[in-house]
Amino acid sequence: FRYKMQSILDVKEKLENKAKQDFAQANARLDAEKVKLVELQKRRSYYMEEGLRLRLEKIDIRKIRENKMAVDEYIKNQMVQINLASREVEKARSALQTLMQERKAHEKLKENAFEEFMKEEQAQESKEIDQLTTYTHGQKIAGEQNNG
Repeated sequence: FRYKMQSILDVKEKLENKAKQDFAQANARLDAEKVKLVELQKRRSYYMEEGLRLRLEKIDIRKIRENKMAVDEYIKNQMVQINLASREVEKARSALQTLMQERKAHEKLKENAFEEFMKEEQAQESKEIDQLTTYTHGQKIAGEQNNG
């Protein structure tokens, strides 16, 4: 059996595999961005402690403000990066789902084509058996007439 649209099915499978890779990469990027956020939050804790220490010593308002603003800005920027990475994951997930549906549709078409092929094969086989039976029966009758 040779499915006439096998090349399309092969392409759909390749596209689905690529989409799976893209999805995995998007997830990896999201995980990396989350790790960065955790590191920034640790850095924030350090700077908060440093801020407390600075307040106990000679007060340097400029350093305290810079300290707080820098960390808050880093965290805000990192949250933006996480949101971007999350959108990429969703886009990759959506593309993967679409490609999987297309591949499954083509696989179903292939199954239907194979079933039709098998029906045609069975019909052809049945027709050949009928012809053979008719021929054999005809030969038997001819043989009886010649003998009789």
